[in-house]
Amino acid sequence: MTNHQCKLTTLLAVIFSAATFMVLASTSASAANVDDALKASANKTAAAKTSQQRIDGISDQTSDLLQTFKQVNKEVEGLQVYNAQLEAQIAHQQQTMADLDGSIENAAVMERQITPLTLKMIDSLEQFIHLDMPFLLDERQQRVAHLRDNLGRADLSAAEKFRQVLEAYKIESEYGTRIDSYSETVNVEGQEREVNILRVGRIALMYQTPDQKVTGAWDQKTRQWLVLEDRGYRSAVAKGIRMAKKQAAVDILSLPIPVPEAVR
Repeated sequence: MTNHQCKLTTLLAVIFSAATFMVLASTSASAANVDDALKASANKTAAAKTSQQRIDGISDQTSDLLQTFKQVNKEVEGLQVYNAQLEAQIAHQQQTMADLDGSIENAAVMERQITPLTLKMIDSLEQFIHLDMPFLLDERQQRVAHLRDNLGRADLSAAEKFRQVLEAYKIESEYGTRIDSYSETVNVEGQEREVNILRVGRIALMYQTPDQKVTGAWDQKTRQWLVLEDRGYRSAVAKGIRMAKKQAAVDILSLPIPVPEAVR
């Protein structure tokens, strides 16, 4: 081989080596770029996944917060209604307290006035019994004495004392609408004798001995017992006593009733 040919061969070898190196270098660079691109894509995908997870978490938290807000809002509305109701009740209670305060003040004034009124009523009742027909005197006088004793009792309110006086007045009023019979000792012709009393309201008060031999009546004008000479009254009084004791049917009786005097 000539020297010229040798140099040409060497040059071609160098060119081929350089071309081969460049191809290899280019291939290596492309591969590196692909790896980088793949890594970048994977990183973006991971970042996107992480971001989506964060978004999902935030969305769930937002939903929970919204439900909590709605629940709290309902509770607030309920509390507002409840508070309004309580305010109305408190206002009503305050008005009631104010009314009670006024009632207590009025009650104190009334209590100071009711005590002397109660005493006057007891005095009037006692005088009325004294001037009335003398029936059930012990019972009625004891009732008045009991009312007087209660006036000094600290454990009874003024209202209760007044109520008891009204009850006594009611009892006295009912005496005038009833027929009654009971046993009592009266002075008959100068002698104390046990007799049967017949009371017809407050219009007639009579007695009769158990043997029915003596019959008498109370004379309110003279305030004494009078013997009835008319024998016709004997059976009428006896029948009236049986009627009062519910031993005979109610019937018309002929009794000695005093004629009312004209009021002048």
